[in-house]
Amino acid sequence: MTQVFIGIGSNIERGAHITAALDRLAAEFGDMLLSPVYESEAIGFSGAAFFNLVARIDTELSVGELVTLLRGIERANGHSGNTAKFSDRSLDLDLLTYGAVNGVVDNIALPRADIVDYAYVLWPLADIAGDALHPALGISYCALKQKFTAAQKLWPVPFLWNNHDLSQLLIPTTARELTVGR
Repeated sequence: MTQVFIGIGSNIERGAHITAALDRLAAEFGDMLLSPVYESEAIGFSGAAFFNLVARIDTELSVGELVTLLRGIERANGHSGNTAKFSDRSLDLDLLTYGAVNGVVDNIALPRADIVDYAYVLWPLADIAGDALHPALGISYCALKQKFTAAQKLWPVPFLWNNHDLSQLLIPTTARELTVGR
């Protein structure tokens, strides 16, 4: 099994699409560790604010198989795949890391550059994997967060999924006991 981190974002019917994505990921992979949900202003274009979070899963799928599954979940939630990089999104699922892989696998560059470029990726990743090392840089996500200097507005927001407030908990989805977050 490989530990994987997936960035999840939406700025169109945010609650509905993120809930649908989490439901599908839980159905496919079982236990997930989920970060709190953050709201952030659109970057690179004028659009509605985004909700973003990060999920940790374990999988036996290859990089290519996993990305194909993620694209299918996006399409099921109205993402055509033909939109500009900086544009509104019903659902965006990005493979951030795949174990300790550093390089291009199945035409996917890993780890994803967005980790060090955007607070909306780094903050939730640091929440659930703060001591883990970035596969290419060898620096913990908490240290990267402390060094982050780009001006980006980002704030945690209440978000209910499966009767749990993701702003309060880091949730293993099939566990009986919940781990209290920061």
